[in-house]
Amino acid sequence: MVQTAPSSAPAVPRRRRRKTVLTVVVIAVLAGLFALRLWVIEPVGVDLDSMEPTLAPGSIAFVLKTEQARSDAQLGDLVVFPSPADETPVIKRVVAEAGQQIEVRDALLYVDSIPVREPFVDHSTIDGTFYPLTEVPPGTVFVMGDNREQSIDSRDFGPLPLDSIEGVVVWSFNPSFK
Repeated sequence: MVQTAPSSAPAVPRRRRRKTVLTVVVIAVLAGLFALRLWVIEPVGVDLDSMEPTLAPGSIAFVLKTEQARSDAQLGDLVVFPSPADETPVIKRVVAEAGQQIEVRDALLYVDSIPVREPFVDHSTIDGTFYPLTEVPPGTVFVMGDNREQSIDSRDFGPLPLDSIEGVVVWSFNPSFK
């Protein structure tokens, strides 16, 4: 029987190898989540009441940030874009697309002269509100908050350029218990 001389390199204990593998896996998962948040899905906190009752203050909206989502924003979508006032993220609803005509008559939204059914808007709080007939220019959308009385939106800053849309809300929840 031949005996081999002991190796000069110390053997790495199994426990240490497992710990190293576990550390590498955790780092990879965290890096993947960071990349996912950075380029695909991003949580956005809702601080203001301009989207109530759809998104109450304290809600968290998850925003799909892919190029496809941004370029496919369509009627009814909640989109995120930098505020024209201070660049903070803002969430509003797309109510009209390029080429459509928009008007608000006595708090009711009309698109192409057809009244839009909006069950998420409390029309009693905005009775007597008007916005003149306006055509949405190419390359833009018209956005409004669901809480029309409190919302600063396209009625104030004009149609939103499509290239300023950062993403589309795909899911939201309100963690507070009211």
